[in-house]
Amino acid sequence: MSEIEIYTTRSCPYCIMAKSLLDKKDAGYKEIAVDGDSEKMAEAVKRSGGRKTVPQIFIDDQHIGGYDELNSLEEKGRLDQMLGHDS
Repeated sequence: MSEIEIYTTRSCPYCIMAKSLLDKKDAGYKEIAVDGDSEKMAEAVKRSGGRKTVPQIFIDDQHIGGYDELNSLEEKGRLDQMLGHDS
């Protein structure tokens, strides 16, 4: 099973949609809330190559991007493979 990390804020609708998609896939993930935490946000920006938006999603330490990129992987049929699920 893949290790998934997702940087989020409570009020972000894209964060909620990304977590919902991962939940539907039964993919466990570590949520890193950056609300009011400048250190965690700086970590997310550094790890994502300068992106300052949430969510920022990593699968096995590979930066996926945000919700749009996660959903695109799902639409292309590539997300299950990245998550370590059998097709």
